[in-house]
Order: sequence, then C-alpha cells, then structure tokens
Amino acid sequence: MIPSSFDYVAPDSVDAAIAALVEAGDEAKVLAGGQSLVPVLRLRLAAPGLIVDLRRITELTGVRRDGADVVIGAMTTHHDVVTDPVVGEHLSLLAKTAATVADPQVRHRGTLGGALVHADPAGDLGAVAVALDAVFELAGPSGRRSVAAADFFQDYFTTAVAEDELLVAIRFPSYAGWGAHYEKFTRVAQSWSIVSVAAAIKVTGSVVTQARVGLTNMGPVPLRATAVEAALVGGPATADAIRAAAASAAEGTSPVDDTSAAADYREHLARVLTERAVLAAVG
Repeated sequence: MIPSSFDYVAPDSVDAAIAALVEAGDEAKVLAGGQSLVPVLRLRLAAPGLIVDLRRITELTGVRRDGADVVIGAMTTHHDVVTDPVVGEHLSLLAKTAATVADPQVRHRGTLGGALVHADPAGDLGAVAVALDAVFELAGPSGRRSVAAADFFQDYFTTAVAEDELLVAIRFPSYAGWGAHYEKFTRVAQSWSIVSVAAAIKVTGSVVTQARVGLTNMGPVPLRATAVEAALVGGPATADAIRAAAASAAEGTSPVDDTSAAADYREHLARVLTERAVLAAVG
C-alpha cells in the first residue's frame, strides 16, 4: 500500500526537532531508522500529518564515555553498537544482543533509540536496557530529564516519552569484566522473539557476586527476573545452582496466549532460556 500524504521536515538540531513536534502536536511522528515506522505508514496503520526525520542531527549519534558511564546517542545504528569497541568492552550484553536484531540490512538502518521508543514487547533491546539499569535522557520544550529504564517502559508500545519530547541518549553503567549472553527463541530466523533472556553475570572466584537478568516478551514491558538474580547472588557458579535459580524465571511475569505460543509455554521457555543464558554468561 501507499502511505497517506504527510508533510516532512529534517531539522539539524534537537531544539529545531522539538519545535516541530510542539507545532504539530499529536499530528507528528518521529522518524529514526524507519524500520518500525515505515511499515506502519505503508499499511496505513498510522496517518501522521508531519514526519520529523532525525537523521541530520549529528549530536544524536555515537558512543562516548562520561566518567564511569557509557552514553550512546539515540540515533546510533545497531551495527555501530555491535562494532563499537567501547560498547564491546563495557556493555558486551548490549553488543551481543544488538547482533541478533533482524538482519544486516536492518541493523545498518535501525537505531538503538528508535527500537527502544517503539517498545514492542517482543523487541530484543528493552530487556537489556532494563537488566543493565539504563537511564534514558529525554529532551523537550521544558528542558531535559532522565528516566530510569524501570520507569521508561509503561505498556505495549508505550513509553515515558511525551508527544513533544525526543529520546536523545541512553546512559549505561559500565559492566566491564562481566560475563554476558543473550538467548533468543524464535519460530524462524530473523523474526521477533517468542521469548528471550538477557543475562549479565559477575563471578569472583567461583561465586556469583552480581547478576542482571532481563526477559523479553514475558509481559507488556521488558522485565527483570529478580527472583533469579536473588537466587544466583552469593551462590556457586555451577550448573546445578544455575538450574535451580532459573526455575523461578517466570515468577512475576504475565505472558500472553497468541498465535506464536501459549502463556504456559512461554513460562517454560523463560526457565529453559534463563538457564542457558546464565550458563553461557558464566562460561
């Protein structure tokens, strides 16, 4: 299908983009990489009056260190996330997860910020952001504010970003020296996750000293498997201990029945994939 007609602007600064959003109100849609928005436009599931294209705003791209943190611009592509050496050293879980997103063509066009704001519960990167305690930096007409990942995702395809705001960057603490793995279960290659698990584990000696485990598609928003984390920390990094901790992976989740899987099957997958992800993360 052909999209409905719309006006188009490509501002070269965050302030200019926000001004365009304020003027257009709820008639505006933001274009980042376009991998989610363009199909929606073509199917006429959305008919905005204005498209605000962010690709000319250079301050929204790139990776930098800020003290102990790593800050990634919202318009940084998945490919650049995967190949950036700073991300590889300090956020290996993010790099490994981004490498599983769709296919190389999508990873060269799609952006980290665009995927996170789209907030599809089957999207891969939300679980990583929640697991790694990311902080989302938003800009709007009233200035800039920060939102913790736990508060950023609010419901299906819904985030804390207001209509007149932009996500400008995502800030992560450093996880250098941690083991990490993303275990993804799909019906066919390059499709949306039925369930996935993001695990970052720190082992000292033979003991798990810190653990972060995120779940994809186990509810309307990405979730932390807090029961698994609590069971892991302080215990031995052994297969038996990890298997016992993973048994609680579905606690506090609310998976749905749909054409891809039943809710109880998703709960089973969460337990199995958590065990695999943590085992791989601890080596």
